[in-house]
Amino acid sequence: LDPVPQNNGMNGNGVHHVSVRAPVSVNPAKLKSHRQRWNVRPSEMSKKTLNPIRAIVDGMKLTPNPEKPMIALSIGDPTVFGNLPTDDTVLQAMKEAIDSHKYNGYAPSVGYQKSREAVSNFYSCPEAPLEGKDVILTSGCSQAIELAISVLCNPGDNILVPCPGFSLYKTLAVSMGIQVKHYNLLPEKSWEIDLQHLESLIDDKTACLIVNNPSNPCGSVFTKDHQHKILAVASRNCIPILADEIYGDMVFPGCDFQPLAPLSSDVPILSCGGLAKRWLVPGWRMGWILIHDRNDIFGTGIREGLVKLSQRILGPCTVVQGALESILNDTPPEFYQGTISFLKSNSEICFSELSTVPGLNPVMPTGAMYIMVGIEMEHFPDFQNDVEFTERLVTEQSVFCLPATAFEYPNFFRIVVTVPEEMMIEACIRIREFCARHYRPRSQDSHELDQ
Repeated sequence: LDPVPQNNGMNGNGVHHVSVRAPVSVNPAKLKSHRQRWNVRPSEMSKKTLNPIRAIVDGMKLTPNPEKPMIALSIGDPTVFGNLPTDDTVLQAMKEAIDSHKYNGYAPSVGYQKSREAVSNFYSCPEAPLEGKDVILTSGCSQAIELAISVLCNPGDNILVPCPGFSLYKTLAVSMGIQVKHYNLLPEKSWEIDLQHLESLIDDKTACLIVNNPSNPCGSVFTKDHQHKILAVASRNCIPILADEIYGDMVFPGCDFQPLAPLSSDVPILSCGGLAKRWLVPGWRMGWILIHDRNDIFGTGIREGLVKLSQRILGPCTVVQGALESILNDTPPEFYQGTISFLKSNSEICFSELSTVPGLNPVMPTGAMYIMVGIEMEHFPDFQNDVEFTERLVTEQSVFCLPATAFEYPNFFRIVVTVPEEMMIEACIRIREFCARHYRPRSQDSHELDQ
């Protein structure tokens, strides 16, 4: 502070001394210190955030047939119909966590150390060892994917995503100013990646390759050999991988799920997973990132970046974190087997029924909760595309399947196979009726039949 003048700013005669300053040039535009009217606008990020599924479904005219009860085969939530409850040991673990009163406060943003160690112990293997420090707990697998994209990519970069693929990848990336490049999956090869197409998309701005296995929406599971080939592409081009493995181990008997990280010798991988699907509790919002560094390529920078990004929302629900060790260690194998057995049975029913419907080409899944069905649109001239096809299926038969345009893959639709068996059978009967009504043979087909 300036010293206070002893004479209170006056001279001996009681006269004020006034210091005169040179005039300051002021920009007239800055004289307006307040706005003249309200002008509150949404951010550019919010305007760039678009969920393709919502955009398509909200634009559809969905008016079910009042004479037939609605069967929704569109929602990827295994709890909707109440026929797939989680195991009692999972519920008991939550009850004990609540009753302990230990988990009512804030946890570290990356999760309790004990909970992180429970996850690392559950997934660690000699080929891909994990410690607690290699785990970031997140608010569901969706946030795990968001953090992984955020830490690897800058605006102007691009990421490689599967087509067809989970729409969230594009929703997150575009909102962050990241370009999305779609690589093709091949239905005739059980949805394996078109590796040549994948590699052709890579350039110096490619920051990340997303590999979803088992697949949503395809229900496919990659072989170990195919995953080695994927890793070879990433290795040649020095591209890190985001492995979305939320459906890991949800594979049918006779098929083997192989996590990507244990197969990698030099490609660093951020593996995203969670409780949602395998433990049938998507609303509990517990996910994780497993940091599989190779040759210290990620180094401290990516780890520190993930910690900083996790601090934006201070981590997932602490009560679920408190229950996590028991959920992972005490859930009986019979629970997992029961879920998989049901999903396989429903998939077989659906595939068997629809593969004999003229104009439809279902692709038999080997895991996850979905089956993709191709539509030979040339045989259904009443409809221009898969969106119109599925829209009319609702209007006439009260069966709602998600048009695969939502996954950037037109002329297919996705069926969720978690519905009760009798509902699945009824839905297939209705789809058959619908197709029989609208199917038209092509002129050359008719000519061949005449001969």
